[in-house]
Amino acid sequence: MTDGWNWRQPDGTATPGYAPPSSSPTVGARAVPTGAPDPATSPWWSDALHDPWRNPGTPTAVVVQASAASAGGAAPEPVTDPDAAPRRGLAPFFLVSLVTAMLAGALGGSLGYAFAVRGGAGGTTALGSTGAEPPATAQRPPDSVAGVAERVLPSVVTVRVSGSGGVGLGSGFVVTQDGYVITNDHVVGAGADSATVVFNDGSTAPAEVVGKDPESDIAVIKVSRTGLTPVEFGDSDAIAVGDPVLAFGTPLSLANTVTAGIVSALDRTFRNGEPGGQVRYYAAIQTDAAVNRGNSGGPLVDGGGRVIGVNSVIQTPAADEETAGNVGLAFAIPINQAKRLAQEIIDTGKARRTVIGAQVGGARTGGTGGVRISSVDPGGPAAEAGLRAGDVVLKLDGKPLEEPSDLIALVRKYAPGSVVSVEYRRGSERQGASVTLAADAK
Repeated sequence: MTDGWNWRQPDGTATPGYAPPSSSPTVGARAVPTGAPDPATSPWWSDALHDPWRNPGTPTAVVVQASAASAGGAAPEPVTDPDAAPRRGLAPFFLVSLVTAMLAGALGGSLGYAFAVRGGAGGTTALGSTGAEPPATAQRPPDSVAGVAERVLPSVVTVRVSGSGGVGLGSGFVVTQDGYVITNDHVVGAGADSATVVFNDGSTAPAEVVGKDPESDIAVIKVSRTGLTPVEFGDSDAIAVGDPVLAFGTPLSLANTVTAGIVSALDRTFRNGEPGGQVRYYAAIQTDAAVNRGNSGGPLVDGGGRVIGVNSVIQTPAADEETAGNVGLAFAIPINQAKRLAQEIIDTGKARRTVIGAQVGGARTGGTGGVRISSVDPGGPAAEAGLRAGDVVLKLDGKPLEEPSDLIALVRKYAPGSVVSVEYRRGSERQGASVTLAADAK
């Protein structure tokens, strides 16, 4: 057994696989045995005698090493391995490196700019994003809150009053083009010497008091100016709890203020006033729109921008008026009542007071609520409807009564001549009647 590296004849002499004949062709300085592959054409030509792993039975070509000078020819050509991967030039590597460097530079520049802008390093700092279309609510259609505010504000005024008691401030709103303005009686006050109206654009004009109804807290003043923008009136009898509303005015001397809320309750009856002073009765619209001192006399409008009330009173746990502030309990005079009174003041200089023709008072009986009639005016509306002293009025026009002021406030809300239903108790029997309200003879 042999590996072919030292293979010999039995007599010990080295025996090649075959003897190269003398007639073998030569290539340059190499002799090519007969039957051996031509080194000029075969890729497998090699120096077989020096291959330790060759098969002894395989024909070989003996390469006779000779210098180019002795052979009289060119140097042997190099042998190329056909299985070797072809060598590539350096151009692709340079191209890839160039592209990578360009991309890295662009990315680095972008990141550097972003960090510089965010950190405020040099140049003009860009804030926020641009290019986005505003949402639909930002288009401010006429029936949006912003659209309503834009339409109503030119009609809202600030009322400044000076007198012996000092300087007072409230709000109001224009109701005619020639300068009539509705506000509260308590804004004008009893001893006002002069009044000034400040319009939405900042211009001012002196005003005179046309008339007022202290019990209903409505007053009308007038400025000598024409071409004004009057408000649009709504219907306070058509609103419902939960309807959206906006309150306008000058709270705490902040002119042209708008706040939003809803109708919290209807026909909230109460009396208001200081001991020894004027007593006022309200069957009011309650709202949670923010109303503060200075809002008095300003308009309360519905979602369409129509005036439905006159902001007048707030309820607060504060101990005194100076520290009173909004707690989401504000009250407005219904505009149907305020408009009627204002029209009468403009036409006649005073407003009529609606009455039922009976005096109420006394304690409730049996804890069942209601208002006891203490006396009835002869020939008055209550007497004509069959009511008597001692009857307990339980409901007026379907609205329950708990206090004497409830009956007075609800009666004041209606115009003289209105017919209202009355449910009352006489003894243990419940009865009903229709009463035609009348104007006070005073």
